[in-house]
Amino acid sequence: MTTNTRLAFTAIVAAMLPAVLDQTILATALPTIAADLGRLTDLSWVVTAYVVAATASTPLWGKLGDRHGRKRLLEIALAAFVSASALCGIAQTMTELILVRAVQGVAAGGLMTLAMATVGDLVAPRERGRYQGYIAATFAAATVLGPLVGGLLVQGPGWRWVFYVNLPVGIAALLGLRLRLPAAAVDGPSRPLDIVGAALLAAATSAFMLVCVWGGDRYAWDSPAIVALIGATVVLGGALFARERRAEDPIVPVALLRTRSVAVASGALFLGTASLFAVTVFVPLFLQTATGATPTEAGLLLAPMMLATTASTMVSGRLIERTGRYKRFPIIGLGLMAAALVLLAAVAGDPSRVTTGLGLAVFGVGFGMVTQVLVVAVQNSVDRRELGVATAATGFFRALGGAVGAATLGAVFAAHADDGIADAVQSVFIVAAPLAALALLAVLRLPETPLKTRA
Repeated sequence: MTTNTRLAFTAIVAAMLPAVLDQTILATALPTIAADLGRLTDLSWVVTAYVVAATASTPLWGKLGDRHGRKRLLEIALAAFVSASALCGIAQTMTELILVRAVQGVAAGGLMTLAMATVGDLVAPRERGRYQGYIAATFAAATVLGPLVGGLLVQGPGWRWVFYVNLPVGIAALLGLRLRLPAAAVDGPSRPLDIVGAALLAAATSAFMLVCVWGGDRYAWDSPAIVALIGATVVLGGALFARERRAEDPIVPVALLRTRSVAVASGALFLGTASLFAVTVFVPLFLQTATGATPTEAGLLLAPMMLATTASTMVSGRLIERTGRYKRFPIIGLGLMAAALVLLAAVAGDPSRVTTGLGLAVFGVGFGMVTQVLVVAVQNSVDRRELGVATAATGFFRALGGAVGAATLGAVFAAHADDGIADAVQSVFIVAAPLAALALLAVLRLPETPLKTRA
């Protein structure tokens, strides 16, 4: 790694960091925000607006990066995120906060997608696994430290600093991008942007995400609101498919999604991320109710999984760089994830922190071999002119998988909650394990194309 590459990569990671931290720091501040701004019933929108906006905007950012250059778009997304963070910090009403959080979510969609694609501009496919390991390490650190930092900020200067903390990090990253990140050459757009396709995609995705977020929680699954949103998703999705088949320069290239590497990776990421929510959402609850752990202890008990994920990603990345082979890793990883979920289901009736920690560690080792490796496989399989769109597709299906996983597993938990928390969580693990197994079956069809040695 040359000095210039190291500095450019550091700037990219720093650009992603505010968006990663924002997702973990905010959780500890939500009760205080509700107490300060009032309207507790609207508090869920602080999270929902961000998640929906980030997911809906992801493909558009990828397309714009391919057309106009990722460095410029990454700087715009980061500047927008920092500005929105400042506005979140000075919000005086819950409505103001929710609106600015939606803007922040749009910017976050750009940060995550463009940063991952920019790594593809910076280094050759054979080296990308190693660099993705560094990104995974940053994510793991942010996941573990975020709630702790959030708690300190809320108890100290106040909840507004949960947003203000993004400013110095974001400004430093913006300077790093401007000074150190080279601008990759782009041909420039020769055809008009598919505005209609972008609007249909955003609307269909938003409707679908709201179904997943609200269904079975805010509204019953058979309520008029959810039925209307499902109908809107189907209609808008159909219109989007029809539009993209005939658009000159589609936001979602149908031909690209037919590419085996992209299709397999997207499907596996959808299913694998859905199974991940069994661990990240329900294990902390499980630990608190079944083993008597405090909320802080339950959060800290997830740290071994994060560390295992980081170590696994970094080791697999280096092995990919050394051998040029990558298919074996998601196969092994998804097998370990499925086995870990079976183990967690088996011990749910008589749990201990040791056995639960073992299951989490196995799951973490497996997960570390999946997500980043599949991104490398996708980036290696497409032309550089489609790097942003292809990378955005992986992020998009990963986000959809998370939403579907949270909704499906949440419904399973609710259906068995009357039988006891342990039984309900055990049912969640039993349902999640086949999702990981299906993802494993999908990656068996992943083609292993020789990794390119040039970016």
